[in-house]
Amino acid sequence: MDNKKERIIHAAMEVFTEKGLEKTKVSDIVKKAGIAQGTFYIYFSSKLSVVPSIAEVMVEKTLNEIMKKVNKKDPFEDQMKDVIDVAFSVTKEYRQIFALVYAGLASTDYLQEWEALYSQYYSWMSRFLSEAKDAGTLRQNLDPDQTAVLLIDLIESAAEQTFLYSHGDKDMEAIKKKEVLEFSMYGLGVRPQ
Repeated sequence: MDNKKERIIHAAMEVFTEKGLEKTKVSDIVKKAGIAQGTFYIYFSSKLSVVPSIAEVMVEKTLNEIMKKVNKKDPFEDQMKDVIDVAFSVTKEYRQIFALVYAGLASTDYLQEWEALYSQYYSWMSRFLSEAKDAGTLRQNLDPDQTAVLLIDLIESAAEQTFLYSHGDKDMEAIKKKEVLEFSMYGLGVRPQ
């Protein structure tokens, strides 16, 4: 990614977090990024057009953290637990950014870009599930591509409910993570290893 574009995205994340989506002006973003206002418009048509790029940064961050944490040598259930832990952890740490991304995407025409933003994450999860299926760990009639989308949506929805729509109570976090893991194991037809 171009350094100036990256600076704009990270500056927008900071300014949106400080001022909110509505009160932020393009001039606030460029000041924070240390670039000329005209440079902003080379990359983005408006402040809201930055939102999909912010979403992309967050998806990449989540996926990178998952790939660092998941040890392919661990039993599948432990790997799945790591995926869930990372998704919850990233959502908790960046809850303000996630809230802004959802508000920004919902208030623009960029919602259709969502699938494209998630394509790498969906692909990784599909490969993850395919490998486990091929190893005989998951039910054989599992569709890895469709299940990857459903599983990511389930995990993220539970994390968002915990941290974006409620107060992030520690007990609720533990309960939701446990339930998502158990539901996933059952739905995937995980056989004991």
